[in-house]
Amino acid sequence: MPYIDLTGKEISAVIKGELAVVMPIYNEEANIRNVVSEWSTTLGSLGIVPCFVLIDDGSNDRTLATLLEMEKSMTGMIVISKPNSGHGRSCRLGYSLSVASEVSWVLQVDSDGQCDPEYFRDFWSQRGQSDCVFGIRTKRDDGWSRAWTSKICRWSSTLLCGVDLVDPNVPYRLLRREVLARALTVIPAGFDIHNVAITFVLKRMGGLRWTYVPIRFKNRQGGSNSINFANVAQLGFAMLFDLIKLRKSL
Repeated sequence: MPYIDLTGKEISAVIKGELAVVMPIYNEEANIRNVVSEWSTTLGSLGIVPCFVLIDDGSNDRTLATLLEMEKSMTGMIVISKPNSGHGRSCRLGYSLSVASEVSWVLQVDSDGQCDPEYFRDFWSQRGQSDCVFGIRTKRDDGWSRAWTSKICRWSSTLLCGVDLVDPNVPYRLLRREVLARALTVIPAGFDIHNVAITFVLKRMGGLRWTYVPIRFKNRQGGSNSINFANVAQLGFAMLFDLIKLRKSL
């Protein structure tokens, strides 16, 4: 059954198993079936029965229709549709629903095929001695402009935090549910670049066990790698101001 019309409490009640996979999605009609299938196969090979929390961020192609078709034939999948509000707020919705459930771990990956499932075995093997297992993009196939944007994000957010955030916006991260829940209590729901905020808060909390897994960030399976530098700059400045406010609240 599609869970698109259920309340947040009802959705959290049907998120079951050891692992919730949060995946924000926007206009990925051409890729999403293959991306979810690859992840389902990889997790199954590790003996994991996941729950996919798939958040359609107001796509204007056939992404939502494709997701609902997939949901009819695949167990352990929850499809949520909402008006477009951006990647960060889509992540926040998936995070909030997942931490309200009884899963042990929350994995966030993107829906464009850049997060290669082949590395997940290394992530999963670290869970016994880690609270936060983050990818670090040591190799990238998606172009210099995106790589430099990530470097600027790292330098600026690290300067504010006072601790090296390493790869603060990486969309390949495995978090213990209780730890993620603590971080969300101090992050405003309207924070646009939520992954950076979570990394920032977790580093400031201290006492957590961290592991970094080197990953190769693949090229996008669909769409262009070009970015709008004006939009990125606007979001970046807004993020820094939000981080300053967040730091004062910690």
